[in-house]
Amino acid sequence: MSEFELFSDSSCDAPQELIKEQNITLVPFYVTFDQENYFKENTEISNEKFYNILTSQNVFPKTSLPSVQDYINHFEPAIQRGHDVLCLCLTQKFSGSYQSAVNAKSILEEKYPEAKIHILDSIQATAGQGIVLLQLAYMRNAGYSIEDTVKRFHEIKDTSRIMFTVDTLEYLAKGGRIGKVASLAGTLLNIKPMIQLHDGELIPYSNIRGRKKALQKILFMTEEYFKETGEKYEDYDFCLANATTEEDTLYVQGLLEELIGRKVIYPIFQIGVTIGTNTGPGAVGVCFVKKYNA
Repeated sequence: MSEFELFSDSSCDAPQELIKEQNITLVPFYVTFDQENYFKENTEISNEKFYNILTSQNVFPKTSLPSVQDYINHFEPAIQRGHDVLCLCLTQKFSGSYQSAVNAKSILEEKYPEAKIHILDSIQATAGQGIVLLQLAYMRNAGYSIEDTVKRFHEIKDTSRIMFTVDTLEYLAKGGRIGKVASLAGTLLNIKPMIQLHDGELIPYSNIRGRKKALQKILFMTEEYFKETGEKYEDYDFCLANATTEEDTLYVQGLLEELIGRKVIYPIFQIGVTIGTNTGPGAVGVCFVKKYNA
């Protein structure tokens, strides 16, 4: 059984210490503020600098997906080392990153016909993608073959969710996720949208007036999922996603730990450049997925 190396595009937003610990390679997205100068996520622009520009300048950034050549440049050395390749990508409904990786796979399979290359659509984003990525790493660590890892991924991916709120509707409106009129009304009325990310879709849940009530509602949404599905908290991994408001996120983490009856073992996943372009500063969410061995 050949070893396999694990890749993801940078939209997974997994903390760097976990990426290094689990020996995962990230293929970066790009961001631009002027349509001329592009910066690689995590390597050429930090999250801190990104959010500083977002909040201090009247600009709306644009992101660009990794190119086919970017994926080839990352996959080929692994293949030359005699390893197989498993790559998890941002949901196709948000980006063409998955298709870019698939195209790279096709090119490399012609050059290396013995190589096994699997490209997976996470049907998730940010920490939802990140916590699924960690399940793949745990399977590899447990000695799963690449085929068995892919099979189990397809069994658990539909259990992944993000329950979240944003502090302002402005960035969702600019990104074309909601209308400008709704954004203006929400701002005037201090409305905070409650949103679920499931199966690659942003699903509106409700609107709440006031930040603290919105943070509490995240836990109601989480609890409701488990009541409706009959699933058990102990069979799931949980993490927190945060853009810029760590204090709010720690408050939500405390509520989550009360709900599930245990500590959240992961550091907070900071929403990075790719997804932060659409959510803006102030986004907070609870993310979870069924454990690979549940």
